[in-house]
Amino acid sequence: MNWPLIGMLPGLLMVVHRIYDFTVELLENSNLTFQFKGPWLAGMDMLVTVDPANIHYMSSSNFLNYNKGPDFKEVFDVFKDVVFNVDAELWKNHRKAAEEILKHQGFATLSVSATRCKLKNGLVPVFDHFAKEGMVLNLQDVFRRFTFDVTMVLITGSDPKILSIDMPENEFDKALTAAGEGTMYRHVKPRFFWKLQRWMGLGIEKKMLEASDIFYRVCAKYISAKRKELNHHSINGDQCEDLLTSYIKLDTTKYEILNPSDDEFLKDIILSYIVAGRDTITAALTWFVWILSDNPNVVAKIRQEINKNLPKSKTDQVKSYFDPTELNKLVYLHAALYESMRLYPPAPFERTSPVKADVLPSGHKVHANAKIIILLYALGRMKAVWGEDASEFKPERWISNTGSLRHEPSFKFLAFNAGPRSCLGKQLAMNLMKTVIVEILQNYDIHVIKGQKIEPLPGLILRMKHGLRVTITKRDSA
Repeated sequence: MNWPLIGMLPGLLMVVHRIYDFTVELLENSNLTFQFKGPWLAGMDMLVTVDPANIHYMSSSNFLNYNKGPDFKEVFDVFKDVVFNVDAELWKNHRKAAEEILKHQGFATLSVSATRCKLKNGLVPVFDHFAKEGMVLNLQDVFRRFTFDVTMVLITGSDPKILSIDMPENEFDKALTAAGEGTMYRHVKPRFFWKLQRWMGLGIEKKMLEASDIFYRVCAKYISAKRKELNHHSINGDQCEDLLTSYIKLDTTKYEILNPSDDEFLKDIILSYIVAGRDTITAALTWFVWILSDNPNVVAKIRQEINKNLPKSKTDQVKSYFDPTELNKLVYLHAALYESMRLYPPAPFERTSPVKADVLPSGHKVHANAKIIILLYALGRMKAVWGEDASEFKPERWISNTGSLRHEPSFKFLAFNAGPRSCLGKQLAMNLMKTVIVEILQNYDIHVIKGQKIEPLPGLILRMKHGLRVTITKRDSA
Protein backbone atom coordinates (compact mmCIF):
# COMPACT_ATOMS: atom_id res chain seq x y z
CA MET A 1 0.00 0.00 0.00
CA ASN A 2 1.06 3.56 -0.71
CA TRP A 3 0.44 5.35 2.60
CA PRO A 4 0.30 9.16 2.94
CA LEU A 5 3.73 10.66 3.78
CA ILE A 6 5.42 7.30 4.50
CA GLY A 7 4.71 5.71 1.11
CA MET A 8 5.33 2.00 0.72
CA LEU A 9 8.15 1.79 3.28
CA PRO A 10 6.10 -0.13 5.94
CA GLY A 11 5.31 -2.87 3.43
CA LEU A 12 8.98 -3.05 2.40
CA LEU A 13 10.10 -3.43 6.02
CA MET A 14 7.64 -6.30 6.51
CA VAL A 15 9.18 -8.35 3.69
CA VAL A 16 12.83 -7.30 4.00
CA HIS A 17 13.68 -10.70 5.52
CA ARG A 18 12.63 -12.35 2.22
CA ILE A 19 13.15 -9.41 -0.08
CA TYR A 20 14.56 -11.38 -3.03
CA ASP A 21 11.74 -13.91 -3.27
CA PHE A 22 9.20 -11.16 -2.64
CA THR A 23 10.47 -9.14 -5.62
CA VAL A 24 10.08 -12.22 -7.83
CA GLU A 25 6.40 -12.48 -6.83
CA LEU A 26 5.87 -8.72 -7.08
CA LEU A 27 7.33 -8.33 -10.58
CA GLU A 28 5.69 -11.50 -11.88
CA ASN A 29 2.34 -9.93 -10.95
CA SER A 30 3.22 -6.39 -12.10
CA ASN A 31 3.99 -7.05 -15.76
CA LEU A 32 7.77 -6.95 -15.04
CA THR A 33 7.89 -3.31 -13.85
CA PHE A 34 6.84 -1.70 -10.55
CA GLN A 35 6.90 1.87 -9.25
CA PHE A 36 8.01 2.03 -5.59
CA LYS A 37 7.09 5.10 -3.57
CA GLY A 38 9.18 5.88 -0.51
CA PRO A 39 8.53 8.33 2.32
CA TRP A 40 8.02 11.97 1.38
CA LEU A 41 11.34 13.74 0.62
CA ALA A 42 13.33 10.63 1.64
CA GLY A 43 14.85 10.06 -1.82
CA MET A 44 13.64 6.45 -1.91
CA ASP A 45 11.28 6.59 -4.92
CA MET A 46 12.42 4.13 -7.58
CA LEU A 47 11.22 2.29 -10.64
CA VAL A 48 11.97 -1.42 -10.40
CA THR A 49 12.07 -3.39 -13.66
CA VAL A 50 13.07 -6.74 -15.15
CA ASP A 51 11.53 -6.09 -18.56
CA PRO A 52 14.15 -7.14 -21.17
CA ALA A 53 12.89 -4.42 -23.53
CA ASN A 54 13.54 -1.77 -20.87
CA ILE A 55 16.94 -3.24 -20.04
CA HIS A 56 18.02 -3.29 -23.70
CA TYR A 57 16.76 0.26 -24.18
CA MET A 58 18.66 1.65 -21.17
CA SER A 59 21.86 -0.36 -21.55
CA SER A 60 22.23 -0.30 -25.34
CA SER A 61 19.89 1.45 -27.75
CA ASN A 62 19.54 4.64 -25.65
CA PHE A 63 22.69 4.18 -23.56
CA LEU A 64 23.79 7.82 -23.78
CA ASN A 65 20.73 8.94 -21.82
CA TYR A 66 21.34 6.55 -18.94
CA ASN A 67 24.19 6.74 -16.47
CA LYS A 68 24.84 6.20 -12.79
CA GLY A 69 23.50 9.60 -11.80
CA PRO A 70 24.55 12.02 -9.02
CA ASP A 71 22.69 10.10 -6.31
CA PHE A 72 24.60 6.92 -7.16
CA LYS A 73 28.00 8.52 -6.61
CA GLU A 74 26.81 9.97 -3.30
CA VAL A 75 25.65 6.56 -2.05
CA PHE A 76 28.93 4.96 -3.16
CA ASP A 77 31.17 7.82 -2.03
CA VAL A 78 33.42 5.48 -0.03
CA PHE A 79 34.72 4.17 -3.37
CA LYS A 80 35.31 7.69 -4.81
CA ASP A 81 36.06 7.54 -8.57
CA VAL A 82 36.25 3.80 -9.14
CA VAL A 83 35.25 2.73 -12.65
CA PHE A 84 31.69 1.66 -11.79
CA ASN A 85 31.15 5.02 -10.08
CA VAL A 86 31.90 7.36 -13.00
CA ASP A 87 30.20 8.46 -16.21
CA ALA A 88 30.82 10.41 -19.41
CA GLU A 89 34.39 11.12 -20.61
CA LEU A 90 36.07 9.79 -17.47
CA TRP A 91 34.30 6.46 -17.89
CA LYS A 92 35.21 6.36 -21.61
CA ASN A 93 38.90 6.89 -20.81
CA HIS A 94 38.82 4.22 -18.08
CA ARG A 95 37.10 1.78 -20.43
CA LYS A 96 39.56 2.38 -23.26
CA ALA A 97 42.57 1.88 -20.99
CA ALA A 98 41.12 -1.28 -19.41
CA GLU A 99 40.42 -2.83 -22.81
CA GLU A 100 44.03 -2.36 -23.86
CA ILE A 101 45.55 -3.57 -20.59
CA LEU A 102 43.34 -6.62 -20.03
CA LYS A 103 43.89 -7.99 -23.55
CA HIS A 104 47.70 -7.82 -23.21
CA GLN A 105 49.32 -11.25 -23.40
CA GLY A 106 51.50 -10.51 -20.39
CA PHE A 107 48.43 -10.03 -18.20
CA ALA A 108 46.83 -13.23 -19.51
CA THR A 109 50.01 -15.11 -18.61
CA LEU A 110 50.02 -13.58 -15.12
CA SER A 111 46.38 -14.59 -14.65
CA VAL A 112 47.13 -18.23 -15.41
CA SER A 113 50.23 -18.34 -13.20
CA ALA A 114 48.51 -16.57 -10.29
CA THR A 115 45.59 -19.02 -10.37
CA ARG A 116 47.94 -22.01 -10.62
CA CYS A 117 50.04 -20.78 -7.71
CA LYS A 118 47.07 -20.05 -5.44
CA LEU A 119 45.53 -23.46 -6.13
CA LYS A 120 48.79 -25.25 -5.41
CA ASN A 121 49.87 -23.22 -2.38
CA GLY A 122 46.49 -22.08 -1.03
CA LEU A 123 43.32 -23.96 -1.87
CA VAL A 124 44.75 -27.49 -2.12
CA PRO A 125 46.65 -27.38 1.22
CA VAL A 126 43.56 -25.98 2.98
CA PHE A 127 41.27 -28.61 1.46
CA ASP A 128 43.77 -31.40 2.25
CA HIS A 129 44.06 -30.25 5.86
CA PHE A 130 40.31 -30.08 6.46
CA ALA A 131 39.79 -33.40 4.68
CA LYS A 132 42.45 -35.09 6.82
CA GLU A 133 41.11 -33.63 10.08
CA GLY A 134 37.45 -34.22 9.14
CA MET A 135 36.69 -30.63 10.10
CA VAL A 136 33.86 -28.39 8.94
CA LEU A 137 34.83 -25.30 6.96
CA ASN A 138 32.96 -22.29 5.62
CA LEU A 139 33.40 -22.64 1.87
CA GLN A 140 32.21 -19.10 1.19
CA ASP A 141 35.01 -17.78 3.41
CA VAL A 142 37.56 -20.00 1.64
CA PHE A 143 36.46 -18.82 -1.81
CA ARG A 144 36.56 -15.18 -0.68
CA ARG A 145 40.11 -15.59 0.55
CA PHE A 146 41.10 -17.38 -2.65
CA THR A 147 39.71 -14.69 -4.94
CA PHE A 148 41.10 -11.87 -2.77
CA ASP A 149 44.62 -13.30 -2.96
CA VAL A 150 44.47 -13.99 -6.71
CA THR A 151 42.94 -10.60 -7.50
CA MET A 152 45.54 -8.74 -5.43
CA VAL A 153 48.33 -10.57 -7.26
CA LEU A 154 46.79 -9.51 -10.58
CA ILE A 155 46.43 -5.91 -9.40
CA THR A 156 49.61 -5.33 -7.40
CA GLY A 157 51.85 -8.35 -8.04
CA SER A 158 51.81 -9.03 -4.29
CA ASP A 159 50.07 -11.96 -2.56
CA PRO A 160 48.38 -11.11 0.80
CA LYS A 161 48.18 -14.86 1.58
CA ILE A 162 44.96 -14.73 3.57
CA LEU A 163 44.08 -18.20 2.26
CA SER A 164 46.00 -20.55 4.53
CA ILE A 165 45.25 -23.14 7.17
CA ASP A 166 45.30 -20.57 10.00
CA MET A 167 42.96 -18.19 8.07
CA PRO A 168 44.56 -14.83 9.06
CA GLU A 169 42.58 -11.58 9.10
CA ASN A 170 43.34 -8.78 6.64
CA GLU A 171 42.27 -5.19 7.26
CA PHE A 172 41.83 -4.36 3.56
CA ASP A 173 39.63 -7.42 3.06
CA LYS A 174 37.52 -6.53 6.11
CA ALA A 175 37.20 -2.90 5.00
CA LEU A 176 35.86 -3.99 1.61
CA THR A 177 33.15 -6.03 3.34
CA ALA A 178 32.21 -3.14 5.64
CA ALA A 179 32.01 -0.71 2.72
CA GLY A 180 29.77 -3.06 0.76
CA GLU A 181 27.41 -3.52 3.70
CA GLY A 182 27.27 0.21 4.32
CA THR A 183 26.36 1.14 0.76
CA MET A 184 23.59 -1.45 0.79
CA TYR A 185 22.06 0.02 3.96
CA ARG A 186 22.06 3.43 2.26
CA HIS A 187 19.72 2.00 -0.40
CA VAL A 188 17.03 1.14 2.16
CA LYS A 189 17.40 4.09 4.53
CA PRO A 190 16.01 7.59 4.02
CA ARG A 191 18.83 9.81 2.77
CA PHE A 192 18.62 12.26 5.66
CA PHE A 193 18.98 9.41 8.18
CA TRP A 194 22.20 7.88 6.84
CA LYS A 195 23.64 11.34 6.24
CA LEU A 196 22.94 12.20 9.87
CA GLN A 197 24.65 8.97 10.96
CA ARG A 198 27.66 9.81 8.79
CA TRP A 199 27.88 13.33 10.22
CA MET A 200 27.72 11.95 13.76
CA GLY A 201 30.01 9.00 12.98
CA LEU A 202 27.60 6.35 14.25
CA GLY A 203 26.82 2.72 13.41
CA ILE A 204 27.61 1.40 9.95
CA GLU A 205 28.52 4.92 8.80
CA LYS A 206 31.38 4.94 11.30
CA LYS A 207 32.63 1.68 9.78
CA MET A 208 32.36 3.27 6.32
CA LEU A 209 34.61 6.15 7.40
CA GLU A 210 37.10 3.69 8.89
CA ALA A 211 37.01 1.63 5.69
CA SER A 212 37.76 4.73 3.60
CA ASP A 213 40.82 5.49 5.76
CA ILE A 214 42.05 1.91 5.36
CA PHE A 215 41.60 2.08 1.58
CA TYR A 216 43.81 5.18 1.40
CA ARG A 217 46.50 3.85 3.71
CA VAL A 218 46.80 0.34 2.24
CA CYS A 219 46.63 1.48 -1.38
CA ALA A 220 49.26 4.13 -0.69
CA LYS A 221 51.66 1.40 0.48
CA TYR A 222 51.12 -0.68 -2.64
CA ILE A 223 51.55 2.34 -4.92
CA SER A 224 54.72 3.53 -3.18
CA ALA A 225 56.26 0.05 -3.28
CA LYS A 226 55.39 -0.35 -6.96
CA ARG A 227 56.90 3.00 -7.93
CA LYS A 228 60.14 2.09 -6.12
CA GLU A 229 60.18 -1.31 -7.82
CA LEU A 230 59.77 0.24 -11.27
CA ASN A 231 62.47 2.82 -10.57
CA HIS A 232 64.95 0.02 -9.87
CA HIS A 233 63.83 -2.57 -12.42
CA SER A 234 62.69 -2.01 -15.98
CA ILE A 235 59.98 -4.40 -17.19
CA ASN A 236 59.99 -5.64 -20.75
CA GLY A 237 56.64 -5.21 -22.55
CA ASP A 238 56.37 -8.95 -23.15
CA GLN A 239 56.75 -9.93 -19.50
CA CYS A 240 53.96 -10.69 -17.05
CA GLU A 241 52.70 -7.33 -15.89
CA ASP A 242 50.31 -6.64 -13.04
CA LEU A 243 47.60 -4.01 -13.46
CA LEU A 244 49.19 -1.41 -11.19
CA THR A 245 52.41 -1.58 -13.21
CA SER A 246 50.47 -1.20 -16.47
CA TYR A 247 48.59 1.85 -15.22
CA ILE A 248 51.72 3.55 -13.85
CA LYS A 249 53.33 3.07 -17.28
CA LEU A 250 50.18 4.19 -19.12
CA ASP A 251 50.76 6.21 -22.30
CA THR A 252 48.97 9.41 -21.33
CA THR A 253 48.91 10.67 -24.94
CA LYS A 254 46.11 8.16 -25.60
CA TYR A 255 43.94 9.24 -22.66
CA GLU A 256 43.00 12.85 -22.09
CA ILE A 257 41.78 12.58 -18.50
CA LEU A 258 43.66 9.69 -16.84
CA ASN A 259 46.63 10.71 -14.70
CA PRO A 260 48.90 7.81 -13.64
CA SER A 261 51.24 10.21 -11.84
CA ASP A 262 48.43 10.92 -9.36
CA ASP A 263 48.30 8.44 -6.47
CA GLU A 264 44.60 9.18 -5.98
CA PHE A 265 43.93 7.90 -9.51
CA LEU A 266 45.95 4.74 -8.85
CA LYS A 267 44.10 4.16 -5.58
CA ASP A 268 40.83 4.24 -7.52
CA ILE A 269 42.28 1.73 -9.99
CA ILE A 270 43.19 -0.72 -7.21
CA LEU A 271 39.71 -0.41 -5.68
CA SER A 272 37.99 -0.74 -9.07
CA TYR A 273 39.55 -4.09 -9.85
CA ILE A 274 39.41 -5.60 -6.36
CA VAL A 275 35.70 -4.72 -6.04
CA ALA A 276 35.03 -6.15 -9.50
CA GLY A 277 36.82 -9.45 -8.85
CA ARG A 278 36.73 -10.35 -5.17
CA ASP A 279 33.09 -10.76 -4.17
CA THR A 280 31.49 -11.54 -7.53
CA ILE A 281 33.58 -14.65 -8.16
CA THR A 282 33.24 -15.68 -4.51
CA ALA A 283 29.45 -15.52 -4.72
CA ALA A 284 29.28 -17.33 -8.06
CA LEU A 285 31.47 -20.22 -6.85
CA THR A 286 29.67 -20.58 -3.51
CA TRP A 287 26.17 -20.76 -4.98
CA PHE A 288 27.40 -23.08 -7.72
CA VAL A 289 28.85 -25.63 -5.30
CA TRP A 290 25.66 -25.51 -3.23
CA ILE A 291 23.50 -26.10 -6.32
CA LEU A 292 25.72 -29.01 -7.36
CA SER A 293 25.15 -30.64 -3.97
CA ASP A 294 21.45 -30.95 -4.89
CA ASN A 295 22.14 -32.08 -8.45
CA PRO A 296 24.44 -35.15 -8.44
CA ASN A 297 23.46 -35.89 -12.05
CA VAL A 298 24.96 -32.55 -13.10
CA VAL A 299 28.13 -33.30 -11.13
CA ALA A 300 28.44 -36.64 -12.94
CA LYS A 301 28.05 -34.96 -16.34
CA ILE A 302 30.65 -32.32 -15.52
CA ARG A 303 33.13 -34.93 -14.30
CA GLN A 304 32.54 -36.99 -17.42
CA GLU A 305 33.24 -33.93 -19.59
CA ILE A 306 36.38 -33.11 -17.61
CA ASN A 307 37.72 -36.67 -17.85
CA LYS A 308 37.07 -36.70 -21.59
CA ASN A 309 38.64 -33.35 -22.42
CA LEU A 310 41.12 -32.70 -19.61
CA PRO A 311 42.43 -36.03 -18.30
CA LYS A 312 44.74 -35.76 -15.32
CA SER A 313 48.43 -36.07 -16.04
CA LYS A 314 49.98 -39.19 -14.50
CA THR A 315 52.94 -37.14 -13.31
CA ASP A 316 50.54 -34.38 -12.21
CA GLN A 317 53.24 -31.85 -13.13
CA VAL A 318 51.49 -30.06 -15.99
CA LYS A 319 47.73 -29.71 -15.95
CA SER A 320 46.16 -28.76 -19.24
CA TYR A 321 43.11 -27.18 -17.64
CA PHE A 322 45.10 -24.02 -16.93
CA ASP A 323 45.13 -23.41 -20.69
CA PRO A 324 42.16 -21.15 -21.64
CA THR A 325 41.82 -22.90 -25.02
CA GLU A 326 41.43 -26.23 -23.22
CA LEU A 327 38.87 -24.76 -20.83
CA ASN A 328 36.72 -23.80 -23.82
CA LYS A 329 36.07 -27.51 -24.39
CA LEU A 330 34.09 -27.68 -21.14
CA VAL A 331 30.77 -26.61 -22.66
CA TYR A 332 28.55 -28.33 -20.09
CA LEU A 333 30.50 -26.84 -17.17
CA HIS A 334 30.19 -23.43 -18.82
CA ALA A 335 26.44 -23.95 -19.22
CA ALA A 336 26.06 -25.06 -15.60
CA LEU A 337 27.91 -21.96 -14.35
CA TYR A 338 25.72 -19.70 -16.47
CA GLU A 339 22.59 -21.44 -15.21
CA SER A 340 23.73 -21.01 -11.62
CA MET A 341 24.39 -17.28 -12.19
CA ARG A 342 20.99 -16.92 -13.85
CA LEU A 343 19.32 -18.06 -10.63
CA TYR A 344 21.91 -16.58 -8.24
CA PRO A 345 23.55 -13.59 -9.97
CA PRO A 346 26.66 -12.39 -8.07
CA ALA A 347 25.38 -8.80 -8.28
CA PRO A 348 21.62 -9.08 -7.57
CA PHE A 349 20.73 -5.64 -8.91
CA GLU A 350 21.93 -2.86 -11.21
CA ARG A 351 21.14 0.80 -10.87
CA THR A 352 20.82 3.50 -13.53
CA SER A 353 19.36 6.95 -14.01
CA PRO A 354 18.18 8.97 -17.04
CA VAL A 355 19.98 12.21 -17.88
CA LYS A 356 16.80 13.55 -19.48
CA ALA A 357 13.15 12.63 -18.91
CA ASP A 358 12.17 9.64 -21.00
CA VAL A 359 9.52 7.01 -21.67
CA LEU A 360 10.61 3.36 -21.40
CA PRO A 361 9.41 0.69 -23.86
CA SER A 362 7.09 -0.57 -21.11
CA GLY A 363 5.30 2.79 -21.26
CA HIS A 364 6.58 4.04 -17.89
CA LYS A 365 7.59 7.70 -17.76
CA VAL A 366 10.82 8.52 -15.91
CA HIS A 367 11.99 12.01 -14.99
CA ALA A 368 15.58 13.20 -15.18
CA ASN A 369 17.78 11.64 -12.44
CA ALA A 370 15.04 9.16 -11.49
CA LYS A 371 16.30 6.07 -9.69
CA ILE A 372 15.82 2.89 -11.75
CA ILE A 373 16.65 -0.53 -10.31
CA ILE A 374 17.12 -3.63 -12.47
CA LEU A 375 16.66 -6.71 -10.28
CA LEU A 376 18.85 -9.46 -11.73
CA TYR A 377 17.75 -12.00 -9.12
CA ALA A 378 14.12 -11.60 -10.17
CA LEU A 379 14.98 -11.34 -13.88
CA GLY A 380 16.47 -14.84 -13.88
CA ARG A 381 13.28 -16.27 -12.36
CA MET A 382 10.67 -14.57 -14.54
CA LYS A 383 8.46 -17.08 -16.33
CA ALA A 384 7.63 -14.39 -18.88
CA VAL A 385 11.35 -14.23 -19.74
CA TRP A 386 12.65 -17.80 -19.23
CA GLY A 387 9.54 -19.95 -19.53
CA GLU A 388 7.48 -21.97 -17.09
CA ASP A 389 10.59 -23.79 -15.81
CA ALA A 390 12.32 -20.52 -14.92
CA SER A 391 12.87 -21.53 -11.28
CA GLU A 392 14.49 -24.87 -12.19
CA PHE A 393 18.24 -25.47 -12.49
CA LYS A 394 18.69 -26.81 -16.03
CA PRO A 395 22.14 -26.36 -17.62
CA GLU A 396 20.75 -27.90 -20.80
CA ARG A 397 18.87 -24.68 -21.57
CA TRP A 398 22.27 -23.18 -22.46
CA ILE A 399 23.27 -25.91 -24.93
CA SER A 400 22.16 -25.98 -28.58
CA ASN A 401 21.12 -29.02 -30.58
CA THR A 402 24.64 -29.20 -32.01
CA GLY A 403 26.20 -29.39 -28.53
CA SER A 404 27.63 -25.86 -28.59
CA LEU A 405 26.90 -23.10 -26.11
CA ARG A 406 23.59 -21.37 -26.79
CA HIS A 407 23.69 -17.58 -26.93
CA GLU A 408 21.22 -15.62 -24.84
CA PRO A 409 21.02 -11.82 -25.18
CA SER A 410 22.77 -9.90 -22.41
CA PHE A 411 19.63 -7.94 -21.55
CA LYS A 412 18.03 -11.29 -20.67
CA PHE A 413 21.09 -12.73 -18.88
CA LEU A 414 22.68 -9.73 -17.17
CA ALA A 415 25.31 -11.40 -14.96
CA PHE A 416 28.10 -9.66 -16.92
CA ASN A 417 26.11 -6.48 -17.59
CA ALA A 418 25.09 -5.41 -21.09
CA GLY A 419 25.87 -2.87 -23.80
CA PRO A 420 28.89 -0.55 -23.58
CA ARG A 421 29.27 -1.29 -19.86
CA SER A 422 29.49 -5.05 -20.36
CA CYS A 423 32.15 -6.72 -18.20
CA LEU A 424 35.64 -6.70 -19.77
CA GLY A 425 36.80 -9.39 -17.34
CA LYS A 426 34.09 -11.89 -18.29
CA GLN A 427 36.44 -14.40 -19.94
CA LEU A 428 38.99 -14.04 -17.15
CA ALA A 429 36.32 -14.71 -14.52
CA MET A 430 34.88 -17.70 -16.36
CA ASN A 431 38.33 -19.26 -16.84
CA LEU A 432 39.19 -18.77 -13.17
CA MET A 433 35.92 -20.35 -12.00
CA LYS A 434 36.25 -23.28 -14.41
CA THR A 435 39.81 -23.90 -13.23
CA VAL A 436 38.76 -23.95 -9.57
CA ILE A 437 35.80 -26.25 -10.23
CA VAL A 438 37.92 -28.66 -12.28
CA GLU A 439 40.49 -28.84 -9.48
CA ILE A 440 37.79 -29.52 -6.91
CA LEU A 441 35.76 -32.08 -8.86
CA GLN A 442 38.82 -34.03 -9.98
CA ASN A 443 40.26 -34.34 -6.49
CA TYR A 444 37.56 -33.86 -3.85
CA ASP A 445 33.99 -34.61 -2.83
CA ILE A 446 32.26 -31.74 -1.04
CA HIS A 447 29.50 -32.60 1.42
CA VAL A 448 27.17 -29.77 2.40
CA ILE A 449 26.19 -29.97 6.08
CA LYS A 450 22.53 -30.90 6.37
CA GLY A 451 20.09 -28.68 8.23
CA GLN A 452 21.92 -25.37 7.79
CA LYS A 453 19.84 -22.40 6.67
CA ILE A 454 20.81 -21.26 3.19
CA GLU A 455 19.53 -17.81 2.33
CA PRO A 456 20.90 -14.76 0.51
CA LEU A 457 22.01 -11.76 2.53
CA PRO A 458 20.51 -8.52 1.13
CA GLY A 459 23.41 -6.58 -0.28
CA LEU A 460 25.33 -5.39 -3.32
CA ILE A 461 26.66 -8.94 -3.71
CA LEU A 462 24.51 -12.06 -3.36
CA ARG A 463 26.36 -13.64 -0.46
CA MET A 464 25.01 -16.46 1.70
CA LYS A 465 23.88 -14.95 4.97
CA HIS A 466 25.36 -17.71 7.15
CA GLY A 467 28.07 -18.94 4.78
CA LEU A 468 28.23 -22.49 3.41
CA ARG A 469 29.38 -25.11 5.90
CA VAL A 470 30.83 -28.25 4.31
CA THR A 471 33.11 -31.21 4.94
CA ILE A 472 35.57 -32.48 2.36
CA THR A 473 36.92 -35.91 1.40
CA LYS A 474 39.67 -36.65 -1.09
CA ARG A 475 38.81 -38.69 -4.15
CA ASP A 476 40.70 -41.81 -5.16
CA SER A 477 43.48 -40.66 -7.49
CA ALA A 478 43.90 -44.07 -9.07
